[in-house]
Amino acid sequence: MQLLTDEYKQAAAEKALELVQDGMLIGLGTGSTARYFTEGVGRLVASGMTVRAVPTSRATSELAAELGIPIVTELIGQIDLTVDGADEVDPALNLIKGRGGAMAREKLVAAASKRFVVVADESKLVKRLGVGVLPVEVLPFLWRSTAERLIALGASLVVRGGEESPYVTDNGNLVLDLTVEGGIKDPGGFGLELKKTVGVVEHGLFVGMTDTVIVAGPDGPRAIGRSSRSS
Repeated sequence: MQLLTDEYKQAAAEKALELVQDGMLIGLGTGSTARYFTEGVGRLVASGMTVRAVPTSRATSELAAELGIPIVTELIGQIDLTVDGADEVDPALNLIKGRGGAMAREKLVAAASKRFVVVADESKLVKRLGVGVLPVEVLPFLWRSTAERLIALGASLVVRGGEESPYVTDNGNLVLDLTVEGGIKDPGGFGLELKKTVGVVEHGLFVGMTDTVIVAGPDGPRAIGRSSRSS
């Protein structure tokens, strides 16, 4: 089954490569599906295409460097196209991201993009977000107080990696993985509540940011959603 899933991920990423044009500034996502896309961009660069990239994590940055993709670390203006994966995608193309721990940088890059495209296998499609955990990046300082505020919003949570050896993001922060019983009924509203919570750096709800989702399954990749974001 995993072999099939990997094939679907690769098919979605290959489809997204069709959107890449010479001269573009491209946002490169983090995670297994986004990795296939980054590897594809590397092949395009090796064949002579001129593109530059903004990676969303140290891991993606290292991969891009290995593949000879020129990296941009400071941004002026907009990114032409960002392609990234997702952990969950609802019918309105809202997302949960961050189970790979890079949601803060992923959201910064997505927000700076003219077009944000998500690549996923069909297992990521859900009727309501919150089937699995919702990652929230928090400052390590007094993080237990932050956790109490989050629990007060109606979620249960665990520290990713455990309290003895917690997972640390590229930004030096902790991740609290929230579970919302029954799913997240109002992703936009809940996202605003999380963002207002003292101690929260960023959360994994991406609401109203996605232009297109390329989903791959047994029938091949298909695109759903808007072709360009309305401003």
